[in-house]
Amino acid sequence: MGEGNDLATELATDEGGFGLTSRTLGGLPIVNHVLDRLGLPALLDEALGEVDGRSKLTPAAAIRLVITNLVLGREPLYALGEWAARFDPALLAMAESEVAAVNDDRVGRALDGLFDADRAHLLTAVMLRAISEFSVSTSQLHNDRASISVHGAYRSADGTGRRGKATPVITHGHSKDHRPDLKQLVWILTVSADGAVPITYRLADGNTVDDPTHVPTWDGLVALTGRVDFLYVADSKLCSRQAMAHIAGRGGRFVTVMPRSRKEDAAFRDWLATHTPVWTEAAQTPGPRQGEPGEVYCTTPAPTPSAEGYRIVWVHSTAKAGRDAASRMARTEAGIAAIDALNLKLAGTRNRLKTRAAVEQAAAAALADTHSEKWVTATISDTTTTTYKQAGPGRPGAATNYREVLTTRYTVHADITLDRIAYDAASDGCFPLITCDRDLTDADVLGAYRYQPNLERRHHLLKSVQDAAPILLHSPARIEALFCCQFLALLIAALIEREVRNNMTSAALDTIELYPELRACKAPSTERILEIFSTVARHQLHRQGTPVQTFQPELTAQQLQVLSLLGLPPSAYTQPTKSTR
Repeated sequence: MGEGNDLATELATDEGGFGLTSRTLGGLPIVNHVLDRLGLPALLDEALGEVDGRSKLTPAAAIRLVITNLVLGREPLYALGEWAARFDPALLAMAESEVAAVNDDRVGRALDGLFDADRAHLLTAVMLRAISEFSVSTSQLHNDRASISVHGAYRSADGTGRRGKATPVITHGHSKDHRPDLKQLVWILTVSADGAVPITYRLADGNTVDDPTHVPTWDGLVALTGRVDFLYVADSKLCSRQAMAHIAGRGGRFVTVMPRSRKEDAAFRDWLATHTPVWTEAAQTPGPRQGEPGEVYCTTPAPTPSAEGYRIVWVHSTAKAGRDAASRMARTEAGIAAIDALNLKLAGTRNRLKTRAAVEQAAAAALADTHSEKWVTATISDTTTTTYKQAGPGRPGAATNYREVLTTRYTVHADITLDRIAYDAASDGCFPLITCDRDLTDADVLGAYRYQPNLERRHHLLKSVQDAAPILLHSPARIEALFCCQFLALLIAALIEREVRNNMTSAALDTIELYPELRACKAPSTERILEIFSTVARHQLHRQGTPVQTFQPELTAQQLQVLSLLGLPPSAYTQPTKSTR
C-alpha cells in the first residue's frame, strides 16, 4: 500500500470546544530535500510558463504533486486529491485551497501543459544539476529497454503528432513482460554506473526494435555530458556493425555481449572443442545462501578479433556452467520422455499415424517442442504383421476366400548424440564480450558488463513500485507527459538511495537497522527508506478553531540515523512548515 494511508484527521470537538488535527509528514521532507537540491520547482515554473491568476491549481504545482506521488504514494490520478489531503499542505508547496482544487481534470490539463513545454530543455537542466549537485560520475553509462504493457485499444495512439510534437504508437511488439496479447510502449533508459542514477530516457513505439536506437541514444548522451570518452554498455543489440562503428569512429567506447548468431562465437566454440584456453580468474561472488558455493568468473582473450577488428573477451562463469549443463540434461530427458509418449500413442488402438512420413513428422515435432533436437535424434523402425480376412460376407466354409492384410507398426527409438553433448559441454558457462577499448583489462570489461543488472532494477522500480503499467490515460500527449514525470520520480528515488549508500560507505557502516525488528540491511532501497517514515505525523490541538498547541513528531533512532545519512537535519520534521504559496 502507498505511503500516507492514515488520513489527515480532525477529531470531533469535545464539550470544551477542543479538537485535534493530524497531518501526515511521511517521506515528504526527504523528497523535498532532493527536489530543492535539483532546483526542480523553479525549473517546472520556468518550463510551464506564467500562471493565470484565475487558476485554482498552477500547472507546476500539479506536476510537482504527480512526481511526489509517484515517489511516495503511487496513487492513480483520479485519487490524487484524496492522497494529497492526508499531508501537511505546506510540505506539498501548496495552500489548503490548492489541495482542495486537485482533481483529475486539472491534473490532466497540467500534463497537457507539460507535453507542450520544452521538455528536452527541462530534462537537460535537471540532469546537469543532478550531475553537478550530487557529483554523479558519467564515465560509464548503461542502456537497456523495457516494454510497458497497457490494457485497452488506444486507437488514438497511432503516432499522429499532437500540437506539432510527435507521440509514440501504442501497438503490439516483442513483449519482455511475456504478454504478447497486450499492446505496449517501449521505455529506453540510460543510467550511470555511479549508483544507477537515471541519465536519459525515451518513450518509443511499441514495436520498436533495439538495433537502431543505440546511435541516437549515444549521440544524445554525448550532447548531454559534453564528452565522448564514456564507456557505453548495452545488451547484444548494440553488437551491430553500424552502431559499433558509429561509436568507435567518433572516439567513443563500448562494451556489449556478442550474440550466438555471430560467426566469431561459433569459431571459438569449435576451437574450445579441441583446445584448453588459459583462464584467468577475474571476479568472485558469494553463494546465494550460507554454505552454498559462490560464483567464479574467469576470462580469456579470443584467439582472433572480431570481423570489425574489435577485442573479444571470453568469460566463463561457474554458475552459468551449472545452469547450462542442467538445462541440457533437462531438455534431453524431456526429449526422451516425449519419444516414449509417442511410442505409447503408436501402439494404441486409435493410432492415426499410418505412414512413415507422418511418424517422422510427429517425432520431429516432439523433439522441437521440448527443445531437445540438438542432443536427441529419432530413429524409425517398422514391424509388418500378416493377417487374413474373409473376402466376402457370410459364414466361412471350405470354399470361403480370404485376402491377405499387411499391418505395419512403427516404433521410434531415441538416440542421444554424445558427440554433440560433449561439444556443447566444452563451452558450458562461456559467453563473449566485445569492446573497442584496448586499454581496459579483461577483468574491467567483465566488471563493466556485470553492472547491467542494476539498470534492470530501475525497470523493476518503474513497473512495480511506481506502477507505470497499466496506463489509465488514453491521451497520447498525457501519456508522454506522465512518463516524463515517471523519469523524474525515478531520478529522485535513485538519488535518495545513492545518498544513503554512499554515506554508509563514508561512515564505514556495512549495514543499518532498516528492516522490521531492526534487522540489518546492507543495501537500503528508497522504498524501504521512505517506508520507515510513513507513519510520522504532526498533531495540532485547537479550541474553537484557534490553535492551542502543536505536537511535533518524535523521531526514532532509526529515523534519525537515516536523516543523518541523507544530510537532512531533524528539524525538517520537528519545525513547523510554512506554505510557499
